[in-house]
Amino acid sequence: MSSSFNQQFGQFGQWRERLGGQLRELRRWMQDHDLLDPAFDERLRDLELKAQADKVMVAFVAEFSRGKSELINAIFFAGYGRRIMPATAGRTTMCPTELGFEARLAPCLRLLPIETRLQPQPLSEWRLAPERWQHLDLDVGDPEQLAQTMARVADTIRVDLDQARALGFWSDDVPEDNLPVGADGRVEVPKWRHALINLDHPLLKAGLVILDTPGLNAIGAEPELTVSLIPQAQAVVFILAADAGVTRSDLAIWREHLAGTGAPGVATRYAVLNKIDTLWDGLSTPEQTQAQLDSQCAKTAELLQLQPAQVIAVSAQKALLAKVNGDERLLQDSRLPVLEDLLGQRLIGERQQVLMAAVQTGIAQLRQETERILAFRRRELAEQLLELKGLRGKNGTVVQQLRLRVEREQAEFDQSGARLNAVRSVHLRLLKDVFELLGNSALKREMAELNAKLRQPGIKFGLKAAYAGTFDRLRNVLLKVQALEDEIQTMLTTTFRQLNADYGFSLQVAPTPDMTRFVRDLDVVERTHLQYLGTSNLLRLVSPEFTDRLVRALHARVRSICETALAEMELWNKSASAQLDAQLRERRRHHRQRVEAIARIQQAASGLSERIEDLGEQDQLLDRLQEKLDVLIMPFQRGVRAGAQAVNG
Repeated sequence: MSSSFNQQFGQFGQWRERLGGQLRELRRWMQDHDLLDPAFDERLRDLELKAQADKVMVAFVAEFSRGKSELINAIFFAGYGRRIMPATAGRTTMCPTELGFEARLAPCLRLLPIETRLQPQPLSEWRLAPERWQHLDLDVGDPEQLAQTMARVADTIRVDLDQARALGFWSDDVPEDNLPVGADGRVEVPKWRHALINLDHPLLKAGLVILDTPGLNAIGAEPELTVSLIPQAQAVVFILAADAGVTRSDLAIWREHLAGTGAPGVATRYAVLNKIDTLWDGLSTPEQTQAQLDSQCAKTAELLQLQPAQVIAVSAQKALLAKVNGDERLLQDSRLPVLEDLLGQRLIGERQQVLMAAVQTGIAQLRQETERILAFRRRELAEQLLELKGLRGKNGTVVQQLRLRVEREQAEFDQSGARLNAVRSVHLRLLKDVFELLGNSALKREMAELNAKLRQPGIKFGLKAAYAGTFDRLRNVLLKVQALEDEIQTMLTTTFRQLNADYGFSLQVAPTPDMTRFVRDLDVVERTHLQYLGTSNLLRLVSPEFTDRLVRALHARVRSICETALAEMELWNKSASAQLDAQLRERRRHHRQRVEAIARIQQAASGLSERIEDLGEQDQLLDRLQEKLDVLIMPFQRGVRAGAQAVNG
């Protein structure tokens, strides 16, 4: 049998840990030999953080009672010997639940009260207010206590119709979707808006994040879940019942919240026909059962417009039982290993490719810049050596004239600072324009304008046009940023070329960050929101409270894109400035060393020979640094490839 998802993800975690260790070793060595400027130090730290803390999210989505939590138990938590997530009759996940690992926190369950929906802050901001969450400790060594505490995600409360309406669980316009009203005139709604589970589990520690979502009612009432959290998942597993196939409510969830397979930036979707054991009735032959499953899978793929390979039939309950009892035959009959292999190969393989590409690009740039620094130092040493060898046999007057010439060169070089300051002033002005374009103030104004259109009374038939206008303006902002980047790059290229000619520098402007990538990210967000504006949610949008939540969710998502673009722009700017500062610093050190060497020569006859010998040793040191750089980088790159082959093999 091939490796399970757990095993593959565990190997992936080990590979990332080795990768992080290699990056740390490289960064420390470069710091020790003054080869690392602040910009590349930041890049290496970012790569190290990405290698060790990069998250891989798998979202499980289904209507109620499809066996979603049982599937999570079977794939991830069978090692506890029992159910961990609530999956028994009458106990189901009532609020969106994230399972992950944060080293700074002890194992715990944090629960956000449902009443926070009545306040303006988006979910992303509530994450930064830990005091508003109910905190429950988890004992990872006690499966019974763990399961009992996890069951709290299924808590409910009873509220009157006005409160249910305000919370988004009651609609006068769509009565067929409303919850049943009890004899007391109240309805039962989730007690919690969101749950965060911090668990010391090997897969979660390796970077896996599991998103367990509730049914259609809760998904529709929480825009941030659909337009922000689920789209950020690397894989979405949509669970259906094998005996029923795609029901009307299943299709509603799919079309309004999950469709779009194959679109750029959209996570891989899988449809899982669960509970195939309900077809094991003893009255049908295995061939008849298989034919029935094949038919259901084909119909599901056709209805959801998926490839046949993206539809998998399993029995989560039998798989969990098989893993707990060590029953290999039952595990194979449950077909869970097929799903695990698919998740492992596609999900982990894609994440590895992203990491590998980022690391290899960063290391290639780092090597290029480091070799430029070493070449600059070597050239400076060669010039000094040639200069000092020319002093052999010369009298004190010649040495004094050389000293005066070096001091004059140093003074002229120092005077060039005024020209550089003028360039920096223009550079900073252009950067300020970039920061204003991508800043939160401009984005708030854009979102306020959209919200004003959405809050107009009545049914909003011009929603798509309002969204299109908003996203067109946001895309234009990124195009303006790209134009400013090009202007900055042209200015720096001209300045660097002149400095290279005047002082023998080897300055080179790196390519500017590509804003088209962020334009594509905006396109994905726009598609997600337009998809969300289906017929059912069109009626919800009559409520100003609902439109406020929708726009806040959009604001949080777009702000994240703008902040990422701004961070890349800042890093690009630091790289250009750090490169210039490094070569200026090297040239000043070179001038200082030349003056000091001539002073020693003037003081002692033996000073010239000693200095020539010292320069020769420094040149040999540069050769050793180059050799060590090759030793650190080349096996490191081979290790990236070998690690990927080990995980995928």
